[in-house]
Amino acid sequence: MSNELIIDVSPSHVEIALLENKRLVELNREDSNAKFAVGDIYLGKVKKIMPGLNAAFVDVGYEKDAFLHYLDLGPQFQTLNKFLKLAGSKKSKFVPVSKIQSDPDINKEGKITEVVKQGQSILVQIAKEPISTKGPRLTSEISVAGRNMVLMPFSDKVSVSQKIKSTEEKNRLKKLIQSIRPKRYGVIIRTAAEGKRVAELDQELKRLVAKFENAMAKLGRHTAPSLVLGELDRTIAMIRDVYTPDFGAIMINDQEAAIEIKDYLGTIAPEKKKILKYYSGRAPIFEHFGIDKQIKASFGKTVSFKSGAYLIIEHTEAFHVIDVNSGNRSKSGNQETNALEVNLAAADEIARQLRLRDMGGIIVIDFIDMHGNENRQKVFDKMKEAMGADRTKHNILPLSKFCLMQITRQRVRPEMNIDTTEVCPVCKGTGKVTPTVLFTEEIEQRVKFIFGELAKKRLTIQLHPFVAAYLKKGFPSRRLRWMLEFRKRVTVDEVGSLNFLESKYFDENREEIVF
Repeated sequence: MSNELIIDVSPSHVEIALLENKRLVELNREDSNAKFAVGDIYLGKVKKIMPGLNAAFVDVGYEKDAFLHYLDLGPQFQTLNKFLKLAGSKKSKFVPVSKIQSDPDINKEGKITEVVKQGQSILVQIAKEPISTKGPRLTSEISVAGRNMVLMPFSDKVSVSQKIKSTEEKNRLKKLIQSIRPKRYGVIIRTAAEGKRVAELDQELKRLVAKFENAMAKLGRHTAPSLVLGELDRTIAMIRDVYTPDFGAIMINDQEAAIEIKDYLGTIAPEKKKILKYYSGRAPIFEHFGIDKQIKASFGKTVSFKSGAYLIIEHTEAFHVIDVNSGNRSKSGNQETNALEVNLAAADEIARQLRLRDMGGIIVIDFIDMHGNENRQKVFDKMKEAMGADRTKHNILPLSKFCLMQITRQRVRPEMNIDTTEVCPVCKGTGKVTPTVLFTEEIEQRVKFIFGELAKKRLTIQLHPFVAAYLKKGFPSRRLRWMLEFRKRVTVDEVGSLNFLESKYFDENREEIVF
């Protein structure tokens, strides 16, 4: 699999597109002045204690107070508070984490009123970004993420990613980290650490410890609420999380950002610095690499994916609903076989849509009905396989007898939502139309269906003069390419009375083919 990262930097925002085999699978957008990203560490002030919720509301500088539950305080919350007082003192010298004497763990069944007081300054980390009307969700189990590991101050545990399958490799990594980690620091070993040597892991561990302690040494300069340690910017963080040795290219249209990324690549994979390329073309970078077109085709209520089959994606306050439809697909064979084929293809597209839109919470999928238990199992297995590349925590339940599937997917950021409709050129903006860039693709799909599934011998297409001219322009034109591909005659007629996005199709007997 070949992975590519296309990065569009503008004064107002940064957009990052991840492609797998030229197919858009993830899209992230971050405003230039964005704050409260997952991983940011803040010095906050407790504004209100809620004993009934066993939680507190904390001021971290956002317009709404952030939410901190007792279970998110972490076992070593008292040790963290002791460290915060020492580090925040302007009189005493900074004491490293390894020199701090650990206090007993807080009671798992305890009450927040026992450990937190109103007006208290507290060190917290963003666990979920502000979503809809809710403020950020916080945790006091502080962590600092690196490429190969996640550093956990005030912990003594070492754990290994479940995605590393080899027991021998798990034991090797665990023993290695236990031998080099400083006291009072726990470590979560990430999948990327598989096969790495001790020198590389030791270097990263020291870098993460230094990063955390350098930020903590400056706590005396902060007054709550304030940002203490920011997560890497979204571009670097995404490269850190998604980078694999088979990454083929990283394209970016900003020289300053390109230098930062090249420096970061130099620390994690020096031999891959050459894959970074600066794009200086006149066309927008997303348009040049076909990203804009994929965005138009992938967002919106209806998403086509194979031979006329399509998904309908609806969003409610409680959950997301995805309906699988076979469309005008009319292959020969029994209904069960056709339903299985469409459902298997739908599973692939749904897994892509969840990553692309970053849909979280509860997702209910209505697959096409299948009667065989073995076919429902095949769709369930296919969905698990397709979701294997999704880094976000998720849980998939088997299909019910009504062919409904439930998925829960962790939500830490607002869902990516892009309006793909355009102002109607006919009614001057009183209505909306589907993206015009997809209209010619729709025509092409219908041409393939007419010659392939319906086996027609000749085709006449009636279109608005502007669209007809586009299909006939250049050499070879789209019309000529269709004729060469299907070895059938295709005529494109200009009809001024048709709307801009209206089309009609006639076979060799001049009988209209209705879609």
